[in-house]
Amino acid sequence: MMPPLSIAGAWGVLLVAGLCEVGWAIGLKYTDGYTRLAPTIATLSLMALSVALLGWSLKTLPVGTAYAIWTGVGAIGTAILGMVLFNESREAARLVCMGLIVAGILGLKFVSGTE
Repeated sequence: MMPPLSIAGAWGVLLVAGLCEVGWAIGLKYTDGYTRLAPTIATLSLMALSVALLGWSLKTLPVGTAYAIWTGVGAIGTAILGMVLFNESREAARLVCMGLIVAGILGLKFVSGTE
């Protein structure tokens, strides 16, 4: 059982959880439909770690805020790595939409009532 975190610690754990989400989302591409053992194990491990860390941060942070930020970090990180690793679209409209997600993440963090 994980002890409750300080507010700063909870935000840090949530950030790591979001980065793990990026890792497993990108990892899915490398599993080749779960037919490659090493990428599949790594992806499933990152999935479990991501959810476990999110759950730990929820001992301290509001669920709506934390979940939205977790998915936002995952979405933005995955989109950026998709552009870098897989040459996905970099068109202006897509980048503007990503900026809106980042603005939403920051807005939620600052109005969440936690430090």
